[in-house]
Amino acid sequence: MNELETYISSFWNITGTDLKMVASFFQPETIQKGSFYLKPGKICNTLSFLQSGLMRVYLIDDSGQEITQWIAGKGGFITDLAGMLFNDASKCYIQALTDCECYTINRTEYNAMEKTVPKWHQLEKLFIARCFIFMEQRVFSLLSMTAEDRYKWLFNYNPALFNEVPLQYLASMMGMSPETLSRIRKRISS
Repeated sequence: MNELETYISSFWNITGTDLKMVASFFQPETIQKGSFYLKPGKICNTLSFLQSGLMRVYLIDDSGQEITQWIAGKGGFITDLAGMLFNDASKCYIQALTDCECYTINRTEYNAMEKTVPKWHQLEKLFIARCFIFMEQRVFSLLSMTAEDRYKWLFNYNPALFNEVPLQYLASMMGMSPETLSRIRKRISS
């Protein structure tokens, strides 16, 4: 079982023939550091599993400031669900922060899975529910946690990010200024 199959199996709780079928739809892809997976106004036609590397999802607000929504790393999926599922134009950028190795499925193949994988509707529902729950948790943390608690949550979730990603991106993703992030890091590490 390769890494993609292992992740699909654990994420969707499928095995055997269904697992092999789902994994067979994904194709290996390399995305070079600095390349854009998606830009605003474009429709996202792909869903990718990150085998290695980091991708940043961000917006540019009306004042021209970049706001990092999320940084996806190894073992995560990357897409714009509104585009992939509803053919809506994206409002965000998705850019490779490092060279990335991915397994990617396009919309045509994604939609074809419902004909070849009998449990696909259940699996897709579970996938979308997990995405929704994760986003709910992110919104809740931004609204209810202190800046220090958000820092601790992200650090516990993925400590490697703090060595691999520019701090201004992490600060933006946690809804704080880079200066606030620096003060929190200094206070926690001392």
